[in-house]
Amino acid sequence: MLLGVVSWLCASLLASPVGGGKLPEPEVNVEVLHKPFLCHRKSKYGDMLLVHHEGYFQNGTLFHSSYTEGDQQAVWFTLGIREVIKGWDKGLQDMCSGEKRRLTIPPSLAYGKEGRGKIPPESTLTFVMEVLEIRNGPRSHESFQEMDLNDDWKLSKQEVKEYLRKEFERHGYPPNDTHHESMVEDIFAKEDENKDGFISSREFTYKHDEL
Repeated sequence: MLLGVVSWLCASLLASPVGGGKLPEPEVNVEVLHKPFLCHRKSKYGDMLLVHHEGYFQNGTLFHSSYTEGDQQAVWFTLGIREVIKGWDKGLQDMCSGEKRRLTIPPSLAYGKEGRGKIPPESTLTFVMEVLEIRNGPRSHESFQEMDLNDDWKLSKQEVKEYLRKEFERHGYPPNDTHHESMVEDIFAKEDENKDGFISSREFTYKHDEL
């Protein structure tokens, strides 16, 4: 489970270049197919989304549909922490429940030079995405206890840094102390409300509007 701001920072810092001179990342082409008249909230990094999707090759051939294949169920994932391809993380921001979009995703934001399964290398893909539900990301006592290594009901910077290291490894990314330290400072700036150098259980489980 991820602290909402950790999710956002993981996604933003992992996507940023370590050094200068890197070419800007290609963009996702987004076309809104349907938007509900009423929109009570918009999706953001750290939110959990329930989506249906159809995937097409450039020639219009359908290669996957969650409506008709497998258990024909929509899928849940957390936006912005690379549980899905980068193109989804980028293209599904600021969506409403009930909204439908067409995303045209370049290879570098999809399956790249390797491809996957029936998807050839260097494939530009089109996805028709329908967001059915948006929920807050998990901020539970269970996830707090997982981070609270010494069981003192507050999180130190070292505990949060250790949690980040484990999360990076779990998602297949090498630990990076420089990034982790920057992330910890940003997390505490947002979460440590009384500025005592710790994140309490109350500060952790309270859902801020911006997270």
